[in-house]
Amino acid sequence: MARAERLLDLIQLLRRHRRPVSGRALADELGVSLRTLYRDIAALQAQGARIDGEPGVGYLLRPGFLMPPLMFTEEEIEALVLGARWVADRADSQLGSAARNALARIAAVLPPDLRESLDATTLLVGPGEPMAAGDSSLTLIRRAIRTERKLTVAYRDASGAASRRTVWPFAVGFFDRVRVVVAWCELRQAIRHFRTDRIVTLEVSETRYPRRRHALLKEWREAEGIAER
Repeated sequence: MARAERLLDLIQLLRRHRRPVSGRALADELGVSLRTLYRDIAALQAQGARIDGEPGVGYLLRPGFLMPPLMFTEEEIEALVLGARWVADRADSQLGSAARNALARIAAVLPPDLRESLDATTLLVGPGEPMAAGDSSLTLIRRAIRTERKLTVAYRDASGAASRRTVWPFAVGFFDRVRVVVAWCELRQAIRHFRTDRIVTLEVSETRYPRRRHALLKEWREAEGIAER
């Protein structure tokens, strides 16, 4: 692996960690010796990277260091294309359009050799079962999540029982056939999951819910035993 590519990989690896990570763990993931890792960290620090820490303590990248954003490897390009193709095929129409636009923008500024890799990737999304209804509500739901607004929904459960709920949405799960909103339910005083195809009506409130969505997401992950990515 070329040193420039290794330094970029090290920066990206540090960015994925919100807490200090040991030099040994970084070296193992990069496939280099500890001595090489220490030299690479010193080189990045000399270039202005705010990497706090020292051997035996761990390392943490502070915000503010920018490297050229389009220095993608071929595997990173394949991951981007495959992910965008999945979103275009399996998400709602607005997200699908955004995924296609994002790929076009990336392709427009990539160097010619990398642009060829993007155009020629042969990783395909296989056909899936038709998605359930509820596409039109997702735009409003995502907007409510971004702005931390309450939703008032009329909902029918699997047995057909109707209820009216005020919920605090903080995540959306995309599955092969359904989409699921994860939200705090004021009626149940607990986190609940709502299939978008069972939402009869939906209204976004002007009222912000009293907790931050990141705190709700963390609570849900801990309850479900889901590790942060």
